[in-house]
Amino acid sequence: MTLDRFRPYISRFLDPFVTGFDRVGLTPNGVSVIAFGMAILAAVAFALGGRGDPVWYAVAAALVFLNGWLDIVDGALAREQNVASAGGDLLDHVLDRYADIVVIAGLAAGLEDYLLGFVAVTGVVMTSYLGTQAQAVGLDRVYGGLVGRADRLAIIGIVGFVAYPLAGTTFGGFTIVGWVLIFLAVVGHVTALQRFYYSWAALE
Repeated sequence: MTLDRFRPYISRFLDPFVTGFDRVGLTPNGVSVIAFGMAILAAVAFALGGRGDPVWYAVAAALVFLNGWLDIVDGALAREQNVASAGGDLLDHVLDRYADIVVIAGLAAGLEDYLLGFVAVTGVVMTSYLGTQAQAVGLDRVYGGLVGRADRLAIIGIVGFVAYPLAGTTFGGFTIVGWVLIFLAVVGHVTALQRFYYSWAALE
């Protein structure tokens, strides 16, 4: 279950955005920074949704989807402008990791459950770390496992939209936002271990 494998099939939908950003003079790095900005705003909206008006959950969901879409567009723009570089790839991955951290922090802040947020964010960060660490030891970058970044963003975004009408409703003692943090905590660490096992087996 990873949406990352479908990236090659959505390239035709990127063309209008790539053309538009290119015409206004945006660089791939600029798009990456804007995407990170969407993640920060999503985190704030999730925190506000948990502590006040639940309509903020829907706002956060839209911002999460924008972050994910722009994260795809920046690479396509780099190829269009023929400026793809190791530096741009580094910036993109660093901002992606910070985006993951701030969004989960926003979810946890809204619930005021920082321990659950900590377990969730470590699972997410370790998933991404194991994906790139495989490349550092001479293997291809690993995107497999139960849940990749595209999957996480899709799930968080969907939960944000669903949390709006279900605000305050609990299932087994947790709201739907609490359950998504539990999901990220468990599945994140499982995915990290899957990637570790794959890399370890490939090196033997």
